[in-house]
Amino acid sequence: MWIAALQTVATPNVERNLDTARRLIAEAARDGAQLVVLPEYFCFMGHHDRDKLALAEAPGEGPIQAMLAEAARRHAVWVVGGTLPLRSGQPDRVFNASCVYSPEGVLTARYDKLHLFRYDNGRESYDEGRVLQAGSVPQACEVGGLRLGLSVCYDLRFPELYRALMTPPCDLIAVPSAFTHTTGRAHWEVLLRARAIENQCYVIAAAQGGLHENGRRTFGHSLIVDPWGEVLAVVEEGEGIAMAELDPKRIAEVRAQLPALTHRRL
Repeated sequence: MWIAALQTVATPNVERNLDTARRLIAEAARDGAQLVVLPEYFCFMGHHDRDKLALAEAPGEGPIQAMLAEAARRHAVWVVGGTLPLRSGQPDRVFNASCVYSPEGVLTARYDKLHLFRYDNGRESYDEGRVLQAGSVPQACEVGGLRLGLSVCYDLRFPELYRALMTPPCDLIAVPSAFTHTTGRAHWEVLLRARAIENQCYVIAAAQGGLHENGRRTFGHSLIVDPWGEVLAVVEEGEGIAMAELDPKRIAEVRAQLPALTHRRL
């Protein structure tokens, strides 16, 4: 299966962002991708955290979800729809939800981000808990005969989530993200490669990558990593597509040569 990580630089304008997503999905599909992954908040990067509250959609309704379903159906590809804000039942909190659509445009899985990012180095400060409701359940699903584990951005720092997803083992882990430039430069690639190595599966990480209209700078470097930790494709900054082939034989080979997953004792 050919897989593609789509990198964007989202704006405060939802329709512009959806147009970008449509174009990149179409381009990846034309190039042979069978599964595409969009970044976290591909649909919106506002000026203030609370801006996303007004855009939150009800599950199964709204223009963002409709676009993802229609694009999956039009191009006959699996679409991991980055993330979008979904209503939580609380007026001041939304879920940061990652939705997976089949090539028929049917919602196959939804994962609500479990771990909420907080960071303050004295110069830049973030606290997702101000507007997000944390999810509570790990999620994996079947895509084209492969097992896909779902995660989002800050989840990457919590290996216990990925261990929970490995029963049974995943073939691919998706990590749609909007890493800050500061934390991404320090930790992004090493954490992604570690998750691939320790779980002996492919990792696809679609990221926001560039200077946004709201002044925020995201790290980019969308990656696809193989089960041995080798980086197969990368887009460093700006819009782009990182594409590689997921080979189940490679997963089996790595797990046979170094059967670490069967050696777990805790």
